[in-house]
Parts: sequence; C-alpha cells; structure tokens
Amino acid sequence: MKTIAELKALRDVVIAGVGITRWDIYPDQEWYDFGSEAVLRALKDAGLEYKDVQIAFAGSSYQGVSSGHQTLAEIGKTAIPVINVENACSSSSSALRLAYQMVATELYDVALAVGFEKQRYKGFIPSTAWRPWERMLGYNVMPASYAKETVRYMEEYGATIEDISMVTVKNRKNAMLNPNARFQQQVSLAEVMGSRLVSSPLRLLHCSPLADGAVAAIVCSKDKIQSKKKAVTIAAATLTSGMYGEGNCGRNSVKYPADPNYVEISARQAYEVAGYGPEDMDVIQVYDAMSPAELWDIEQLGFCKPGEAHHMLRDGYFDLDGKLPSNTDGGLMGRGHPMGATALGQIYEIVMQLRGEAGKRQVPKAKIGLAHSLGAGPNSSVTILKK
Repeated sequence: MKTIAELKALRDVVIAGVGITRWDIYPDQEWYDFGSEAVLRALKDAGLEYKDVQIAFAGSSYQGVSSGHQTLAEIGKTAIPVINVENACSSSSSALRLAYQMVATELYDVALAVGFEKQRYKGFIPSTAWRPWERMLGYNVMPASYAKETVRYMEEYGATIEDISMVTVKNRKNAMLNPNARFQQQVSLAEVMGSRLVSSPLRLLHCSPLADGAVAAIVCSKDKIQSKKKAVTIAAATLTSGMYGEGNCGRNSVKYPADPNYVEISARQAYEVAGYGPEDMDVIQVYDAMSPAELWDIEQLGFCKPGEAHHMLRDGYFDLDGKLPSNTDGGLMGRGHPMGATALGQIYEIVMQLRGEAGKRQVPKAKIGLAHSLGAGPNSSVTILKK
C-alpha cells in the first residue's frame, strides 16, 4: 500500500460530469433502462461521448451476473473493460473509487462509474450477506439490528425517540426541494412518532424506503475536462471493512467502545489523504438507512463528540441553513434507497452542491463536501470532494 505522501503525489482526478434518474418505483422498467439513461446524462454533462470512455465500473447489489455489461450494451459495445462491483450499499461508491484509482495511477484517462438498482422485494430486504445459520437467527433483519443499536445509543447518550424522529422530519423536508427524490411530501414529528411500529423503538418512518434508480459519473484527468466550471476534484476516496466484534450498523457492538471502528478508520484515512478535516466540510451526506444512523454516523465521522449529535440536531446545526447541512437532498430517508445506486447518489449531491447547482436546497459558498456510505459486510466508504 502506498504511503500518504505517495497517494498525494498521484495525479489529480476530477468528476467531469454526472447524471441521475428520478428515484421511484418503475414496474415496467429494468435496471439497464434507467442505468443507461444515467450514463447518457453524465456523458452529456461532461461534454464527452461514449467512445471517449476507456473503462467502466458498474455497482449494484441484486441485479445478477454481468448487469453492468447489460446496462452499457444499451449504449454501445466498444470492447472496453466493464467491471461489475457488488459491495452491498457501498457498491457504487466502490465503483467510483476504482475509477478514481485507474485515472490517478495514469492507467486510463477517462473512466465511468455507474450505480443502479431495480428492487425486487416488498418489505424487508432478504439480505444474503450472512451465512445461512445467521439468517435463520435473524441477523439479516436490518430494522431489528438497527433497533438494538438504537436502544443502546439512547441509553448511553440520553437521546430520545423524538430526537431520532427529527432526522426523518429534516430529511423529508429537504427531499421536497429535490426533484429526483422519491418522496415529495413533508412529514410532521407527530406523523413519524405515530407511524407503524416495525422493531421497537423504530417505526415505519424511521426506515428508509426502497426505490429504483441510477446515477453515473465521468471520472477523468484534468486535461480531458471540457468544462472547468463543472469539474469537481476527488480529494479522497477510502474504503474499509469490519473487524472482529463489530456490528453491521456502524457502531461498535462488542468491542471496547474506545477502539476506533471501521467507520472512524475510513474517515481518518480520508482526512489524511485529502489534507482536510471535519472542520473544513461545508456540506455532508451521511448514511441514514435508519434515522438514528445519521446521528451516530455524524459522530463517528468526527463532526462532533459521541452523544452530541442529537443536541446539535435540535439546535438546527444540520439544517439547510445550519452550520453543517446534512443530507441536503433528503438522504436515504427522503430520496429513497436503491441500494446499488445509493452511495454514488450521495456523491452526486455533493457534486451539485459544490457546483452551485442544487437549486432551492443550495448551501451558500460550498467548496468542500463529504459523502459517507455503509454496506453489509460490513464496509464503510468516505469520499471527499472539493471545488
């Protein structure tokens, strides 16, 4: 593995163009329909043609064999390497990281990262990220896993179910300003707290909704940029997996709480490579598959001390007009959660914010942003972008 100094010496890599589809449920479309649409939009945004792409990485969770090949076949077949990436809910950020590495090491000049997902399920996702005996014991029932960690978090830090519900209220409010979000309706605190119980203390509106959707990014060297105004530099892209004793929800379950876990390690690596710290971020996207996860993600990413996030949330710190706006596009809670596309969707939002193209949800003078995603395994990806 290269040292931090060697990583910093790699050539600069930019996201030259991005494309996204409206995230919703599309019973009459397949992943390759909206996946190829997102790629075409990203190419147009970058001012490039498909023939300019030299390598492609396609992230998805449950789309099956050669899903990336099928998606890109809708656009053309040019003999480029197409690599399918399955890394649970971090699939598409892992795809972006691989594209970034290929360009940074000068193996290629123009790379494509795309994420897509067509949901096949209603209700709980029948996750296969655990062994059969673990699934029989219910390890893969994610609301239950998050509920367990939520109870522990509430007991440790005094957070209330009202605090947790405010995450949903904030994110659904932000989603109303995002035309690509699945949900366009605001919900009240009373509606969240009164929604159907799923796994105590978590209720239906504490759980992110599934969705169909796709997002793509054109990653290239600076000499391939067609529009400097649109280009956003990738300052860091890190990925870590778990260690013995850790849970899958981003919190330490068995290990000593003082030990850094895989989320904290991925963040520290990203800050070291980028040369920026949490205090430098203007806008962030954090993983809110369940509402309480946004609170402990914010803490483990270094934006505040453990147990402080729910107090800051109440004070409006993470609102659009707060000191550190979080999940400005609605997050998973409001935008929706097409697993293989989710992580790159978070990165898309940071790109739009840094370009100043986020419309009514625009954070003034945003220059540096961070996107964080979790995936079963577990794994944690952190991407830092700068303008």
